[in-house]
Amino acid sequence: MNQIWFQPARQPARGAALPPRERTLRVPGGRCALFTVSAGDALRVVDPEGLQGGLLYALPGTFEASSEGEPPALAALLDAIGEAASARAGLDAGGIGPSDLAGLAILGGETPADTAWEGIAARDSLCLLAAPGAAMAPEAQNPPTELRLAIRPRTSIVGQAPPPLAPPLQDLRVEAATARAYTVKAGQYIQIIDVDGRQCADFLAFDAAELAEGREFGLDATTTHTLMGTSSPKPGLHAKYFDARMIPLVEVVQDTVGRHDTFMLACSAKYYEDMGYPGHSNCTDNFNAVLAPHGVASRKGWPAINFFYNTIPGSDDRIDMDEPWSRPGDYVLLRALTDLVCATSSCADDIDPANGWFPTDIHVRVYDAACDFPRGMSHRMTPDSEPRLTRETGFHARTAALTRTFDDYRGFWLPSCFSSAGPIAEYWACRERAVIMDLSALRKFEVIGPDAEALMQRALTRDLRKLAVGQIVYAAMCYEHGGMIDDGTVFRLGPNNFRWICGDDYCGLWLRRLAEENGLKVWIKDSTDQLHNVAVQGPRARDILGTLVVTPPHQPSLSELKWFRFTVGRISGVPVVVSRTGYTGELGYEVWCHPSQAGTVWDAITEAGAPHGLTPAGLAALDMLRIEAGLIFADYEFCDQTDPIEAGIGFAVPAAKTDPYVGQEAIARRRAAPQRRLVGLDVAGNEAVGHGDPVHVGRGQVGVITSATKSPVLGRIIALARLDVTVADGAAVEIGKLDGHQKRLAATVVPFPHYDPKKTRVRDDGAPPPAPPEPVSPTETVASAGIPA
Repeated sequence: MNQIWFQPARQPARGAALPPRERTLRVPGGRCALFTVSAGDALRVVDPEGLQGGLLYALPGTFEASSEGEPPALAALLDAIGEAASARAGLDAGGIGPSDLAGLAILGGETPADTAWEGIAARDSLCLLAAPGAAMAPEAQNPPTELRLAIRPRTSIVGQAPPPLAPPLQDLRVEAATARAYTVKAGQYIQIIDVDGRQCADFLAFDAAELAEGREFGLDATTTHTLMGTSSPKPGLHAKYFDARMIPLVEVVQDTVGRHDTFMLACSAKYYEDMGYPGHSNCTDNFNAVLAPHGVASRKGWPAINFFYNTIPGSDDRIDMDEPWSRPGDYVLLRALTDLVCATSSCADDIDPANGWFPTDIHVRVYDAACDFPRGMSHRMTPDSEPRLTRETGFHARTAALTRTFDDYRGFWLPSCFSSAGPIAEYWACRERAVIMDLSALRKFEVIGPDAEALMQRALTRDLRKLAVGQIVYAAMCYEHGGMIDDGTVFRLGPNNFRWICGDDYCGLWLRRLAEENGLKVWIKDSTDQLHNVAVQGPRARDILGTLVVTPPHQPSLSELKWFRFTVGRISGVPVVVSRTGYTGELGYEVWCHPSQAGTVWDAITEAGAPHGLTPAGLAALDMLRIEAGLIFADYEFCDQTDPIEAGIGFAVPAAKTDPYVGQEAIARRRAAPQRRLVGLDVAGNEAVGHGDPVHVGRGQVGVITSATKSPVLGRIIALARLDVTVADGAAVEIGKLDGHQKRLAATVVPFPHYDPKKTRVRDDGAPPPAPPEPVSPTETVASAGIPA
C-alpha cells in the first residue's frame, strides 16, 4: 500500500471525536464526473474489475505527470462520452473551459481487478474523472465499467454535508440534540441528510393552511400504515404519508437507507427519566420549543417519522433496536403535497445504540418544485459499496406508457402488471399466445481471459468443458459448505469467453475472489448496464420472432435454434443476441440488446406480435407461470443454507465432474445423507397459502412452503415446499395457519412441476404445441402477489 493512503476508519468510542472521513465518488463505465480537490488532498482511483481505462483532468500542476500515455483533449472526450451535459454545465458554472484542464491517463492496459492510481493534489482545482468506453454490442464482451474515487482531505470533513442535489432554496443545519422548524410550499422537495452517519432524525409535518386556522393535522402513523400497507413507505406507488383525515402530506421520492421507524414516539423526557437520566435533552421538548411560534400545542411525546432509527419488530412480540444503518451523507428525499410547517430534529439519545452512542448533526435542504428527481431506493452490492438508486431499464419508456404499477426489483423498476389486462389475462396470454416481459434486472457478467474456463469450472456445479460455443447451460454457484450463492445460465461465446446470467450482484465479487485465490488470469466484467433483455414467451413466440430476427449465414436462424442455444443477429437493424431460454415453462426466447436501442427492439417485437395476440406481462403473471413450471427463486426455494439438491435442482449437479468445484465435498456429503427435499403440494380448498407457512404431519412440523399460487390452468392452489425426506410422495400433510396449529389446510405431496412435467412445451421442436387444459372458470381466479424483491 502506498504511504499516501490510509486504513479504513474505526467507529469512535463513546464521547470521542469522530475520525476523519473520506469523500467517495462512483463513475459509471462510459461516463464522467466532476469533483473538487484542495491542496494536500490524497486521491485514490480504483478499477474494481480490471481492463478499464481512467482519465483524470485538472488544472495544470495539480498532479504529477503520468506515464500511462497521452489522453485526448477534454473537449474531444466530452463529445464522445455518455451524459457529458452535466459536466459541461459544471465547468461553465466554475468559469472553466475544457482547454483549461490538463489530462492524465491514470489507468489502462491489461490491468487486473482492483488496480489503483494514487496521487496528492498540489493545488486547489476542479477535476473531472472519466471511465471512457463505447457502448458494448450484445455479442461483444468489452463493457466499460465503473471507477471508484476516494479522497482523503487534508483537513477533516467531519460535519460537512454532501453536495446538494440542486440549488437549494433552504439550507439548514440541525445541530446534534436540537430541532428546527421551517415552512415548505406544495411541490417542493425536502432532503433530510445524516451528515456523519448513524444518526436518527425525527420529522414532523403539518398542513400549513389548517394550522393557520388553529387546527392541527399532522402526519399520522396509524393512517399511513393502514392505507399504504407497509410499516415504512418507500419510493414507488405506495410512497405517501397521511394525516388522520387520510389526506397525504408528503411522499417519499428517494431513500438511500430504507430502514426507519414510523410507529413509535420521538424520544421524550419520560424515556430518559425511566432510564435514570432526568433532565436529559430530548426530541419532544425540542419540537415543542421550535413549533410553539407556529401555533402548535406542546405534547408529552410526539408521534414522528423516525428516519434512520433502526427498530426491529420481532416474532416474540417485542420491539428491539440497534445502531442505524445510515452512512455519512445518506438521506431521504420527500416531496410536499401541500403547504407544510415542518420540524426536524437531530436525536439527542446518547445512552443506547439509537445514534451509535454518539449524536451528530442532521442537515435539511429544500429544493424548488421545478426540480425533476428520479424515484428510487439505494442498493448496495456489499455493505461498503457505493449506493445506487433504483434504475430504469432501456425498455422503461415503453412499459411506463402502459402501466403505473412498478416494483423495485433488485435495483430496477420492473412492471408488476399492465393496466390493459392484469396478471390473470397476462398469464393466459403466455399459456395460449405469447407475452413480452422486461427482465433487464438480471445481472450479467462477462468472463474472459485464458483461464476463463478454469474459473467457471471451479465456480459452478456444471461441467463447462462439455459446453460448446453457442450453447447455454443452467448451473448453481455455491459456497464451500454447499449452500447456494445463486443459480443462473452460462453462455459460451468462445473458447475462453463466457457470460454468466444470474440474479445477484455478489456473483461478480465471488468470481474475482476465486480467480485471485487460484492465480487465474481472467477478468470478470459487469455488463448489466450494457445488456438489457426482454423475454418473448408462449406457443406463438417462434412465429413472432421468426419474422424479425435476421442472422448471418454462419449463425443459426431462429427456426434452427434449439433449446438452450443462442444466436447473433439483428432486429430492425439493431444488433441482438437471441437465446432460447425463459422462466415460464413455455416455448420462449430472450432478446438481449444495448439499453440505448431497447425501445426500437420493443416496438419491432410488439408490432410483429400484434396479429398473434402478443401481450405485455409483468412480474405477477411471471410468478404464477414459474411456480407451475417448478422453477426456483432466490430466497424462496434456495438460500445460502440450501444446497442445490435440497433446492430441487439436483440435475444441475452431476455426480462426477472433470474438475472439482467449490462446495463439491459438502454437496456430496449432503447427497449421501439428505435431510430435506423440494416437493410439490396440491392444496385442498381455495384458501391462500404463502411463503413461510409451516407444513405439518400431525403436531410436528416437517417443512415449510417456499412458494404458492392459485394456478389458473389447473384450477387449484399449488405450492412448492421443502419437506423432510421421510415425507413420501402421495403423503397427506397439513399447512398450518394462524399459529400453525389453530387452523390447518389439507394438502397432498405430489411431484413437481405441476404443469407440463415432461417439459414438452418448452422443448417444442416446431410441431403444433399441445393445447393447455381448459380453465375451470373465468371467474375462479386470484391475483398473484408477484415475484418478491
